[in-house]
Amino acid sequence: MPKSVAIIGDLFMLPEAFEQALVAACGDEVTIRIRKDNWPDEPMEHGYAVEGMDGLKEYFGTADDVVDFVGDAEILVTHLAPLSRGMFERMPNLKLVAVSRGGPVNVDMAAAADHGVTVVNTPGRNSTAVAEFTLGAILSETRKIREGHELLRQGIWRGDLYRADITGRELNEMTVGVIGYGNIGTKVVKLLRAFGTRVLVCDPYVQLDPEDAMAGVEHVSLERLLGEADVVTLHARVTDETRNMMNAEAFKAMKKDALFVNTARGPMCNYDDLYQALVDGEIGSAMLETFGIEPVPVDWPLLQLPNVTLTPHIAGASVRTVTFAAEQAAEEVRRYIAGEPARNPC
Repeated sequence: MPKSVAIIGDLFMLPEAFEQALVAACGDEVTIRIRKDNWPDEPMEHGYAVEGMDGLKEYFGTADDVVDFVGDAEILVTHLAPLSRGMFERMPNLKLVAVSRGGPVNVDMAAAADHGVTVVNTPGRNSTAVAEFTLGAILSETRKIREGHELLRQGIWRGDLYRADITGRELNEMTVGVIGYGNIGTKVVKLLRAFGTRVLVCDPYVQLDPEDAMAGVEHVSLERLLGEADVVTLHARVTDETRNMMNAEAFKAMKKDALFVNTARGPMCNYDDLYQALVDGEIGSAMLETFGIEPVPVDWPLLQLPNVTLTPHIAGASVRTVTFAAEQAAEEVRRYIAGEPARNPC
């Protein structure tokens, strides 16, 4: 008898992409119903803000709507749908949840375990997208692309950007410090190597890939990385150890003309300290893709600085992220139906 699968997608992780991948992987072994939510055109919720959603960091949708749609389905494939303890109690048939994210932050994992529900995710789904975006962010700032663009749109021709004392530097003459050497950090390192960049890596919990080590990538302390890097790019996970790690002390340790890049997560950076470091000339510039509060307030001080590039948390958004995550989720469903162990259990 086919397994009943409920798919809750959105305007990024399209439910049609999930459905196509599931049909390709499972054929007639599944019956599928789909729903499309309105994220990102409407903002996400956060678990601490809604009663009964404790343990959930970010999600989209209401408990009642999700429970009503999932009904008696055995399998749920989703991107952002919330799954709280109270919701698991109302969906006793649910046995597998496939979350197309690097981490199941929309799921109460303790409640899932208590109710015998297996949760799988799609680690590395957007690692290539974020790594490429990071290189674009570094080039945009170091080669004056953003600065020249902004002023040219105002009718100002910045021919002076050709001056030797103003113009940018090439990556092949720079040192880039990569904090965090996971799925994204390793890809950033390999892209930087193609430019002939000197690369420093700080991650106390991993060893360098032999290929990177042979190519001259150095595994160093955070203190040395901050002191030697022309660009510091953040790719660690948010933990008690990394939270607020980029603070006033860290920025003071950096070069006066250094670029700070955050395409990782907002909580690892103290943005008040960053603002002061930029105003005081402790560092040269910043490129920010993630923030402590999203969307950022319209009167946020960092929006007013001329030496900051900002983007609205889009580094992981690419067409390939969608298809890759859908394929990974579909493979997890196929393995569940076949009685095989999950590839990426949470």
